[in-house]
Amino acid sequence: MNLNFATPPLLHPGDLVAILSPASAVDPQLVSGASEALCNAGFRVETLPGACGRSGTYSGSVESRLADMRAVLANSDVKAILCSRGGYGCVHLLGSVAPRPVWLIGFSDVSALHALWLSSGVRSVHGSMAKELSLRLCSGDEANRRLIQILTSGVMPSIEWGADMLNRPGLASGVLLGGNLAVLDGLAGTPYNIIGVRDSILVIEDIAEPVYKVERIMHRLRLSGAFDRIAGLVVGQFTDYRPDANGETMEEMIARMVAPYSFPVAFNAPIGHINGNLPFVEGCRAVLKVSASGVVLSDDSSGRP
Repeated sequence: MNLNFATPPLLHPGDLVAILSPASAVDPQLVSGASEALCNAGFRVETLPGACGRSGTYSGSVESRLADMRAVLANSDVKAILCSRGGYGCVHLLGSVAPRPVWLIGFSDVSALHALWLSSGVRSVHGSMAKELSLRLCSGDEANRRLIQILTSGVMPSIEWGADMLNRPGLASGVLLGGNLAVLDGLAGTPYNIIGVRDSILVIEDIAEPVYKVERIMHRLRLSGAFDRIAGLVVGQFTDYRPDANGETMEEMIARMVAPYSFPVAFNAPIGHINGNLPFVEGCRAVLKVSASGVVLSDDSSGRP
């Protein structure tokens, strides 16, 4: 994978943001709230026809979801695409659309689309979707403020958080890649695999996955040599699970699995299925500093094309 990713054109007041639903169905009120929030930020908003639809658990058929994505990619006026929610279904679009340099925004199942964007050489934003924008879930609306800052500047604000007893101190630089671990692991062996890219800083998070299933993924990464290639590991939030019957927490298991390696590891990052899900730029060059006083993940602007 070529690690020189293009930064999409920056957004300015009056630019057009499209809202679509590439996977599961969403509450239409959340889409309306997100539209209002984006308008309040100074942008124009277009809600695609299928954004508030429903077909079983999905927002629409594969064909209708593809039609919405192709429509926004064909419209050069659209400067950013907000995915309304994740759930499941983004993988249906892989191999059927060709991204252009436009900001893609979302997380969770949208990690599959981030992998698509990265495979096309384009950066994207792992961050707030309709629910977060609509309800302003973060204290002081911090995540949404940071999202707008990224879209208008192209630079990721530094993310800082406290020390964790499981952290492994160190300094790493590399291209920032990652997202939902189970979704990305499902892309192993495909053109969209972004886990284990040499000299990358890998970010992982997940929801409702048992410890043993995540351990199985970690073993696959170990056996594939992924941990021999990455420069650093950022462990976000693993939520809605119970500790293993063997007594290990998710974080303790991950720490054990990466113990043989020397790259810096930072646990408890404010990234994932939480109210304080801070955005990061997929494909940006970043620096990870893990010390006894805490962690800083920052945009390495000097390496930005």
